[in-house]
Amino acid sequence: MQTLTSRERMTRILKRQPVDRIALYEAFWGDTQKKWSDEGHVGSEESLQDHFGMDIRESWAFNMVGDLDFEEEIVEETEETKLVRNGNGSLLRWHKLHASTPEHVDFLVKERVAWEKHIRPHLTNADVYRRRINFEGYRDVKAKCAREQLFFVWSGVNVFELMHPVCGHEYMLMGMALDPDWVRDMCHVYAELTIHLMEILFAEEGAPDGIWFYEDMGFKLKPFMSPAMYREIIFPAHKRTFDYVHSRRLPVIVHSCGFVEPLVPGLIEAGMDCLQAMEVKAGMDLVRLKKAYGDRIAFMGGMDVRTLVANDRKAIQTELDRKLPVAMEGSGYCLYSDHSIPNQVEYETYQFFVERGLEMGTYR
Repeated sequence: MQTLTSRERMTRILKRQPVDRIALYEAFWGDTQKKWSDEGHVGSEESLQDHFGMDIRESWAFNMVGDLDFEEEIVEETEETKLVRNGNGSLLRWHKLHASTPEHVDFLVKERVAWEKHIRPHLTNADVYRRRINFEGYRDVKAKCAREQLFFVWSGVNVFELMHPVCGHEYMLMGMALDPDWVRDMCHVYAELTIHLMEILFAEEGAPDGIWFYEDMGFKLKPFMSPAMYREIIFPAHKRTFDYVHSRRLPVIVHSCGFVEPLVPGLIEAGMDCLQAMEVKAGMDLVRLKKAYGDRIAFMGGMDVRTLVANDRKAIQTELDRKLPVAMEGSGYCLYSDHSIPNQVEYETYQFFVERGLEMGTYR
């Protein structure tokens, strides 16, 4: 087969159609970029996706915080951390010396009444819809992808990942058990807001090539909820948003860290076209998932990042040998780690992973 453009390649992979080779994409910690730049491997402002010739580019275009006019308040600060209250009324502790997810300290919203009083009115206010959209950023990435024939995705979080920044995982999960109508209402509001903003953005700037929803629904060896609870509470909002995406004839990529295998059948029924990241240390297995669902969805990721962190080329090769031939069978695979690349990974190690992966992943 002749060499495809990145856009052609990824479009065909998501449909599990024949391609010249597997696709390539990855996320990197900011500290990784700095380390590799300091070592002289890449420019300080150079895109690592450009540097390694990756097939996908993302645009994070929506601001989904509750109160857009709330100025973040630093409640407490040390040399290493700062405690910040944001427009969701959430109190989060951020590390200042390295990139990380924040510690969830406290939440204004812990039940239905606080949600209805403090957050819901902001999210349903159509007067501020346009202020939530980064038109320029989306336009710039879209134009770059058009010039270079890259696969362009709108990226953002779906309802599960939109709820917990407002009320925290514990209160959200307790709500799912004790007041499911409250959580269903949050899901509905966020799903409708997402669709409204997409309609505005796509009408003015044009649609992307695909939609990538981030939705971390698992931890080690278990999802945050049972498949039955997923189907009862989260599934309707996923179905609503995925159906909208499909109405635009676009594919749906779903990222989920943690062990989410029990939820995969429901996600497929909701309309997921590709599963990413398949976190190995949480219990996910690319080979098992490909054999079970490879006739229905594509896959991205599932390569144990711990082999890269160890800078162990033999282990990396073993990982590729075990998984890649199965993953690429019948098309439908994009090479990615199972999370993202931290700064413990040496530049030469990641380069080896990419070069070996693409060499093995070329169809002959």
